[in-house]
Amino acid sequence: MVTQYWPDREPPPGEAIFPFNIHENDRQQIRDNIVEGIIRSPDLVRVQLTMCLRAIIKHDFPGHWPAVVDKIDYYLQSQSSASWLGSLLCLYQLVKTYEYKKAEEREPLIIAMQIFLPRIQQQIVQLLPDSSYYSVLLQKQILKIFYALVQYALPLQLVNNQTMTTWMEIFRTIIDRTVPPETLHIDEDDRPELVWWKCKKWALHIVARLFERYGSPGNVTKEYFEFSEFFLKTYAVGIQQVLLKILDQYRQKEYVAPRVLQQAFNYLNQGVVHSVTWKQMKPHIQNISEDVIFSVMCYKDEDEELWQEDPYEYIRMKFDIFEDYASPTTAAQTLLYTAAKKRKEVLPKMMAFCYQILTDPNFDPRKKDGALHVIGSLAEILLKKSLFKDQMELFLQNHVFPLLLSNLGYLRARSCWVLHAFSSLKFHNELNLRNAVELAKKSLIEDKEMPVKVEAALALQSLISNQIQAKEYMKPHVRPIMQELLHIVRETENDDVTNVIQKMICEYSQEVASIAVDMTQHLAEIFGKVLQSDEYEEVEDKTVMAMGILHTIDTILTVVEDHKE
Repeated sequence: MVTQYWPDREPPPGEAIFPFNIHENDRQQIRDNIVEGIIRSPDLVRVQLTMCLRAIIKHDFPGHWPAVVDKIDYYLQSQSSASWLGSLLCLYQLVKTYEYKKAEEREPLIIAMQIFLPRIQQQIVQLLPDSSYYSVLLQKQILKIFYALVQYALPLQLVNNQTMTTWMEIFRTIIDRTVPPETLHIDEDDRPELVWWKCKKWALHIVARLFERYGSPGNVTKEYFEFSEFFLKTYAVGIQQVLLKILDQYRQKEYVAPRVLQQAFNYLNQGVVHSVTWKQMKPHIQNISEDVIFSVMCYKDEDEELWQEDPYEYIRMKFDIFEDYASPTTAAQTLLYTAAKKRKEVLPKMMAFCYQILTDPNFDPRKKDGALHVIGSLAEILLKKSLFKDQMELFLQNHVFPLLLSNLGYLRARSCWVLHAFSSLKFHNELNLRNAVELAKKSLIEDKEMPVKVEAALALQSLISNQIQAKEYMKPHVRPIMQELLHIVRETENDDVTNVIQKMICEYSQEVASIAVDMTQHLAEIFGKVLQSDEYEEVEDKTVMAMGILHTIDTILTVVEDHKE
């Protein structure tokens, strides 16, 4: 009710009756008591009240309710630690309200944070020696406040060199400290949700963001030139040292939460570019590449479990852009790509390492998947390097084509993915191109595993778009290919495969005309199924899929306009 009816509202045009809203007398009562309500409520109620507080701050701060600052400050300074979490949650709502606003619109927040930022810095310094659950919960909340404050604009009027040095030492301490050993008794799937790992994650999130957005000279807007030089010179190496230690713990098979690993990769990705951080990283990069990045990029037990139990969910996860955003695998891939592109010694050593795995028939197949994953991730660089680009056709012939016939589904899927990655390769032997296209078609039409079929669809379409001869080879097979693509879309409702159909229609407009009616009927059935489906977690996903199908139907109609039959 608060979120919907808080602000004054005007009557619709032509009507005299004002729509309902909460009366000012009642609003004042709520303002006077909501902070105390949040502090004293149990968690489930507190969550609801904090959302109400956000709505009130959005409409009333600072104009109608400047007193909220004093109210939060009063409880933050309380001798009773019981009031700290609630007051920090209130402060978080205040900062979140301004998180995405332009720097010039954040003045009320900046004025408030001149009071709060020193206060929460002092509080977290006092809390750091205590690693109990409640203490770390408070520390995590302070970190979330700091992140929301600096994510899109760093208020330099609040953060001078001295205060930033204290904050960076806080972040370094949290990232470096040991998680209580008793947490190892908890199921590994549940560990990332533990407050100790979440606190580390937020500290890493902050330092990675500061380095990326404000601390990389040559990559910042002019107001941060001076800060970026200071950050790189003063903090970057010290923080990186702690992150190298975390990666070494992972190497030693100690548990590291996935999001902590991901953020460590993100930070190091910035460090590769700068000589001062690269100098420190360089002696370790081979171990990082071979023992950490490679390990993260291999097929894992949890992948196998999901593939076997729910292959459609496996497909959804692998093609979900939001999964990519939080994935250590994607972050590892990005770090390796940056290192291979910017630092000349990285690529030859990593390729030699991968070839060694691929040429030894006794190697674990999961490591072969990792080697293919690494090489495919570096395809764009390899195809531009004279040393490697002429070897890639032989690589496909010797290592990828045979694995497309593997009895392991995940290796067949990975091999299709590699074909997709190298689809723009200039083939010297036409037989190899024909083999690539035939194997992709065979995987699409004949393979029994749906994740393989999806990867094959993307590989085949990409080969056809990039290779003129491939398009000719597949002309006689357009009907079975299109039928299979429609079957995959009906089964998986995967938007990437819908895009493949659209591109194939454009490539084969003449051939599609003869099967246009059948295709349109199938797409109409799939469209109805999507609209009625309850399986989508987000309405946006359903909308994207439905729009993709409508675009595909529209593409067919455009193609057949010139065909009277």
